[in-house]
Amino acid sequence: MKSTKRLWRWLGLIFVLSFGALGYLGWQIYLSAPPIPNRVVSADGEVLFTGEQIQLGQQAWMSAGGQQLGTVWGHGAYVAPDWSADWLHREAVALKARRMAEQQQGGLAVGDAQRAAVDQGVRDEMRRNTYDEASGEVRITAARADAIREVASHYDSLFGSDPALETLRDQYAMTADALPVAEHRKALAAFFFWSAWAATTDRPGETGLSYTSNWPHEPLVGNTMSTSAAMWSMVSVVLLLAGIAAMLWLHKGDAHEDDAQVPAADPLLGAKATPSMKATRKYFFVVIGLMLLQIAMGAITAHYAVEGQAFFGIPLAQVLPYTVSRTIHTQIGIFWIATAWLATGLYVAPLLSGREPKLQKLGVDALFWALIVVVLGSTITGWLGTLQHRGMDFSFWFGNQGLEFTSMGRFWQILLFVGLLFWVFLLGRALWPALKKPSETRGLIAMVFLSATCIGGFYATSLTWGQHTHYSMVEYWRWWLVHLWVEGFFEVFATAVVALIFTNLGLVRPASANRAIVAETIVFLFGGILGTLHHLYWTGTPTSVIAVGAVFSALEVVPLTLIGLEALQTYRRSKNVAWLGAYKWVILSFVAVGFWNTVGAGLLGFAINPPASLYYVQGLNMTAAHGHAALFGVYGMLGIGLMLFCLRGLYDRALHADKFLKPAFWSLNIGLAMMVFMSLLPAGIYQAYESITKGLWYARSPEVIHSKLMETLVWLRVPGDIVFAAGSVFLAVYALCLLRRRVADRLPAAGAAPARGR
Repeated sequence: MKSTKRLWRWLGLIFVLSFGALGYLGWQIYLSAPPIPNRVVSADGEVLFTGEQIQLGQQAWMSAGGQQLGTVWGHGAYVAPDWSADWLHREAVALKARRMAEQQQGGLAVGDAQRAAVDQGVRDEMRRNTYDEASGEVRITAARADAIREVASHYDSLFGSDPALETLRDQYAMTADALPVAEHRKALAAFFFWSAWAATTDRPGETGLSYTSNWPHEPLVGNTMSTSAAMWSMVSVVLLLAGIAAMLWLHKGDAHEDDAQVPAADPLLGAKATPSMKATRKYFFVVIGLMLLQIAMGAITAHYAVEGQAFFGIPLAQVLPYTVSRTIHTQIGIFWIATAWLATGLYVAPLLSGREPKLQKLGVDALFWALIVVVLGSTITGWLGTLQHRGMDFSFWFGNQGLEFTSMGRFWQILLFVGLLFWVFLLGRALWPALKKPSETRGLIAMVFLSATCIGGFYATSLTWGQHTHYSMVEYWRWWLVHLWVEGFFEVFATAVVALIFTNLGLVRPASANRAIVAETIVFLFGGILGTLHHLYWTGTPTSVIAVGAVFSALEVVPLTLIGLEALQTYRRSKNVAWLGAYKWVILSFVAVGFWNTVGAGLLGFAINPPASLYYVQGLNMTAAHGHAALFGVYGMLGIGLMLFCLRGLYDRALHADKFLKPAFWSLNIGLAMMVFMSLLPAGIYQAYESITKGLWYARSPEVIHSKLMETLVWLRVPGDIVFAAGSVFLAVYALCLLRRRVADRLPAAGAAPARGR
């Protein structure tokens, strides 16, 4: 038996070094972030915007929906424009019109040479960095000041109630008076100007490289892909191929190890559900309810891409605007997946240790109702805050912060953080006997507890930004939460739990599972921690972020190529054992996780992760295709598989209507594939073409979003949505069948002993 001590040392070293590097680069982002000027001053001395207005404008945009209403620097929703790209294009067009008018007023003939000279002059003027560090001022020409006033007036009308822009608001899925206060609309224009200024102004000491590394693509101002983005993209492709080759080589080297001897009978058949284990039942019914709610909100949100303010003619946006439906859709998705994983931890802990701590059931019940309060409270206050325009302070503390996947108000974030720490406490006290006792699975149990501790502790990153934090740093910390918390530690936790399940079922040797889980965690975190940076290429970060992010996000894909193969091999072994038929849909759910890990997270993820690709597709439906396939396909199916395993042990075997699980499984997976490959991916490819040829502003414009082709692709989501929704209904029917009669406290024993850590 190979010792895992060396692997644990490597894991600790990589963990410390990777987070040290991520922290150091965060400090570099802080130092080199685009400056917020004290004043933006025209040549005649007029102050157009102040630094306070820029910061207030950031808050105003967040309170109006933020990343649920278009994007800034590419992060957010897909129907409204990327406001930084939209402002940049509008300002460049307005400035060019004024420069052309000056040529005509001078009596000069306007030929091709003059037009080329004007184009070059506009590029030079908008790229020239006139920020004076001593005074904190940005000085601009009188003509550019006029162009800025024109664009600012457009946004004042758009976010107000000007009836002339009602059609455009409908195309953007915006409601009138998104910002009813005139002062806030003026501040919003200041923030959008600043985000566009940072996107096109050359960094100090650089020529042809803006603060956002020339993102977005905009030919009018000379924003084209940088050399570093192209070079590091090529490096990432080479590293990906090398990493896959190395992983396959190592995998083949371990292929000689004998398979585990599958027991003649189900080792878990006689396991007794303790009171705290039984208390987790209600978690799983809530999981299914939240899943149904998320699907309903997803259908409404997708339809708004066609009608804008209505749902099949019903003026639904009056009570459920796009910003609210999309917020609920994205936030509830995180809630139900996380709830399934948290409940699984609470269920398996006593199962593994064979001990029920005193008052554990009370703790499990208390945590359940605390989670219900957070989910309902944050959803209701977010909805009311948006609908009633309660203001920026309410949005930040109780309503919708306007940040994708982490939109709930700070008050609810604090409560959830406390709840997660309490979950770690409950999990730890139940696992403690198994952690103290030497056993073959102690390493796996330790991995479960350590990853759970990281889940609880790292949610603290949701508390790191404030109302006045620089937008570059908000994005830095937000991706710590979204990428590291959800895609990192939660995935390690769930993978370790799955390994324990297979070990306790006798499908995997404990020693093999111990080595595999530590080795896979090393490889995953080696790429995953610093791979976080691929989300931050264009958010006002130094070029070193592109280099590190490109390299490590390529390596992040490597372990995903083997997970599907391992799950499939486990399923094939299980088909020869009769009693494993009870776990067929549990195991197939994990096989689906492997498939979507390879396709959704791997192929579709790597299609957009290299800088050369993401430069053109950031904020387009290519990202949505990857997001849906990875979030539901990987994390959602993993949550469903874990839930089915727990329900198998919580209810008498006779109550399980497995006939509903087959259509549920296939409908969910086929529906997801139809949604991704018939609608989202083709839409993303079409937008990518327009982004490459004309610029990001055009790929996000109504001319493309509401073109006949794009709206047809939106309608093509309907068949997949119906199939997908049918799968969730079958899953709900299966769960309801478990309530048909009083549940037996003890499963049929068949001579089997209670399952404990092996």
